[in-house]
Amino acid sequence: MTLGEPKQGPSGTAAEGISPCAACSVRDMAFCGVLNDEELPRLLAIFTTLSVEAHQPIIDEGEAADYLFNVTGGAVKLYKLLPDGRRQITGFLFAGDFLGIAMNEKYAYSAEALGRVSLCRFPRRKLESLLDEFPKLEKRLLGMASNELVQAHDQILLLGRKTAQEKIVSFLLSLSDRAAKRSSERSPIELPMGRADIADYLGLTTETVSRTITHLKRDGLIRLLQGGRVDLPDPAALRDLADGS
Repeated sequence: MTLGEPKQGPSGTAAEGISPCAACSVRDMAFCGVLNDEELPRLLAIFTTLSVEAHQPIIDEGEAADYLFNVTGGAVKLYKLLPDGRRQITGFLFAGDFLGIAMNEKYAYSAEALGRVSLCRFPRRKLESLLDEFPKLEKRLLGMASNELVQAHDQILLLGRKTAQEKIVSFLLSLSDRAAKRSSERSPIELPMGRADIADYLGLTTETVSRTITHLKRDGLIRLLQGGRVDLPDPAALRDLADGS
């Protein structure tokens, strides 16, 4: 079940006369950031804001790709279900990321809120019409799709060539790099996903993830803080570990 269904109704719309873009902290890095104040109303006319509670689905693999989403708050996990019922997490999205790009008429993966997530939702057909009107919007989306490919290639390297410790350190550093792009501090980083989710993403067991994090903490390479945050006191040492040095 996707959020396109009436029972997952919107928390607010642009028609109510209050533009959420005015207070959006990620507008500059979101795909809509390329539009100026005169162009933005064309986008506001077709979108709806949504709030999704933790562990609730946003899109489901195999369903019609009728909507696209911009994540404006919180974190989302992407995953696919294997034929035998096992789950492979393929990525995590954060504020400013785009969700729902499909190469055909159906979603190729499922997405679920890690915690409470806020989104802007766009009907796919209406957004495609706007892309014809604003080529720079299409260019921005193509850039985001290219970034997804880079992240997919990075994950292939993580799954195929690195040790458990290298995988986990690389993962923590990637979260730090992504936080920096959102104008956040590189450290401490937010870790909204559980260790089971990290294990599914990295192709490890939950026990291996927990044991490795404990070792990194013992060696003073990370500090576990309250609220699911992790401090990286020595990024250079961590990068050496990630590279197998």
